Amino acid sequence: MKIGVPKEIKNNENRVALTPAGVRELVKRGHTVQVQSTAGDGSGITDELYEMAGATILPDIESVYNTSEMIIKVKEPIESEYGLVKKDQLLFTYFHFASHEPLTHAMIESGAICLAYETVEKSDGSLPLLVPMSEVAGRMAIQEGAKFLEKPMGGRGILLGGVPGVRPAKVLIIGGGIVGANAAKMAAGMGADVTIIDLDLQRLRYLNDVMPANVRTMMSNEYNIRELIKDHDLIVGAVLVHGAKAPKLITREMLKDMKPGTVLVDVAVDQGGCIETCKPTTHEDPIYVIDDIVHYCVANMPGAVPYTSTIALNNATLPYTLQLADKGWKEACRSNPELKMGLNIVQGSISYQAVGETFNLPYKDVEKFLS
Repeated sequence: MKIGVPKEIKNNENRVALTPAGVRELVKRGHTVQVQSTAGDGSGITDELYEMAGATILPDIESVYNTSEMIIKVKEPIESEYGLVKKDQLLFTYFHFASHEPLTHAMIESGAICLAYETVEKSDGSLPLLVPMSEVAGRMAIQEGAKFLEKPMGGRGILLGGVPGVRPAKVLIIGGGIVGANAAKMAAGMGADVTIIDLDLQRLRYLNDVMPANVRTMMSNEYNIRELIKDHDLIVGAVLVHGAKAPKLITREMLKDMKPGTVLVDVAVDQGGCIETCKPTTHEDPIYVIDDIVHYCVANMPGAVPYTSTIALNNATLPYTLQLADKGWKEACRSNPELKMGLNIVQGSISYQAVGETFNLPYKDVEKFLS
């Protein structure tokens, strides 16, 4: 199979979808890997390293799309890429369709096969290709939140961990999944006073057992959220609904109950955000202020630490990439139910129910495409 790796062109996205180690494994199996020139520069991977691993370097993004049967990316195609996607071409990347209707329509019209990292799902409900970036994003949420709590950045001017004789910052984490757990670990390690809330009592029991003493757990409901936001300095939205938009758990009118300079970090922004006043921002211009509340809503947070993120992502995606390349998408999805769950749009039709329901568009059972 001819596999293409284009350079990411989303704002300040420095990750790359395949490392030289991944190239070597694909080439060993007889596949051709075509990498756009400088695609790995942001992650510290040169064209020479790719060539040494067996890749062919192509000069531009058009060449990669025109000559590849499968495109491996990190982030969803942006508008300038829509016209490059070909009928029956397999795209393997993060799509987050439910948060972006124009992308959904563009991929339907392309006739491509869109297999989304974020909906590849194991039998236990875990999302193996979302986990590594969720780990990075959860930890970064605290790192960035701590920075924007500084007064020159617009925050309250409070040190996350405090000092002897001065209380630490209070951190509220909404959602106890991978993002929330990693955010809690990071905040607790920095000495903050941390509260993590979730709907799942079993999950809260687990977190209560494994987290340090400065992390407490509470049930997530509107009453508790309204009470907690009044005196917390950093609030992290870490809510995920598989393949669908996140619910709005903090509304615009709730901002008036927060202390001026409170920082909101909405990690759920790439799925529409769990904060009503959230809108996607970039690493170039990461924050905005509404009602004296700082909003940090960068949609590709792990892109700021591309060396770590690229390797972590490739560790997770490569086994699936090898299956798709070796067997083709149909046979790979037939033989691996985890990959089958990743099929979101197939040859002009939505094949993932939550995406269809989000935009009130027709949906076809994925089995119809695999028979």
